[in-house]
Amino acid sequence: MMDLYVILKLAHVIGACILFGTGLGIAFFMWTANRTADPAVIAATARIVVVADVLFTATSVISQPATGVALAHVTAISLQTQWIEWSLVLYVLIGACWLPVVWIQIKLRNLAIDARDTGKLLPPEYHRLFRVWFILGWPAFAGVIFIFVLMITKPPL
Repeated sequence: MMDLYVILKLAHVIGACILFGTGLGIAFFMWTANRTADPAVIAATARIVVVADVLFTATSVISQPATGVALAHVTAISLQTQWIEWSLVLYVLIGACWLPVVWIQIKLRNLAIDARDTGKLLPPEYHRLFRVWFILGWPAFAGVIFIFVLMITKPPL
């Protein structure tokens, strides 16, 4: 039988994997669809991406701090430990990048659907929003990697 610590740690690691994997997968599929410049391909891909973000990313965004705080409590590690504080700061910054990205993905999907349904090219707004989406992904991706480093090494900062 597993004890509470093992269950929480497993949930935390699985949540981290889902968060990172879904983010990386979404980035790959959106970037690949965008490269086709085909509104139908982009619309179909963005539709699935938005659903994946709601089902997987949003769930992990909620579970990560919950399991992390529970782990700190179970192991009697203070939330004021520097590597935890830095992880939380990075988590908030990642969220500040992710929230607009979700809104942008919905806009990209809608613009692609409109272009597909009217037989027009993707509008300039689509390309501008895609650039913003792409740029916001980099600090979020780097932040997640750095949180992994902090969780694994637990450095005395």
